[in-house]
Amino acid sequence: MSLAFLLTTLVVVVTPGTGVVYTLAAGLSHGRRAGVIAALGSTLGVVPHLLATITGLAALLHTSAVAYAVVKYLGVAYLLYMAWATLRDKDALTVETDAAPRPALRVITSGVLLNLLNPKLTMFFVAFLPQFVPAGTPGSTGLMLRLGAVFMALTFVVFAAYGMGAAAVRDRLVARPRVTTGLRRVFAVCFVGLSARMAVA
Repeated sequence: MSLAFLLTTLVVVVTPGTGVVYTLAAGLSHGRRAGVIAALGSTLGVVPHLLATITGLAALLHTSAVAYAVVKYLGVAYLLYMAWATLRDKDALTVETDAAPRPALRVITSGVLLNLLNPKLTMFFVAFLPQFVPAGTPGSTGLMLRLGAVFMALTFVVFAAYGMGAAAVRDRLVARPRVTTGLRRVFAVCFVGLSARMAVA
């Protein structure tokens, strides 16, 4: 395992994107548990892209403009839906200590979908993993799987830290009505901005 791989992965994971925004929103909205579960969902969303890269399905997205566009615009539509849902749900960022926890499956499903409908993640693996797997290396598939597992582990750790950090300050921030409204709008704008960036990529 090279230091270059670890550093590059860390930079990519720490850089704010769709998964980070979703995890922060979950932590602020529903607390530490939801933040960690959202991090898990976002991490699991990496699995299909990793498998697609290793099995060669990524080549289809790379060579077929239609296939890539379909997946991309599904992702754009889902991000816009997330923005709309965030604005519509007036209780999304309300702290209720006696409220029932948000179903874990729902949190994980949303996190998986956010990453699943992002073809740029598959393209990233196509360009990223081969750099650390020398051509003709015996067991190259196994090596790519191990590198992908490390990428996912770092993703979970970093995203969980984001989620728990958001949960730690939610009582001070979200208890104020104006801050609640502002945060809801900020997250909605972030989702719209991410969808626009994906659409024009």
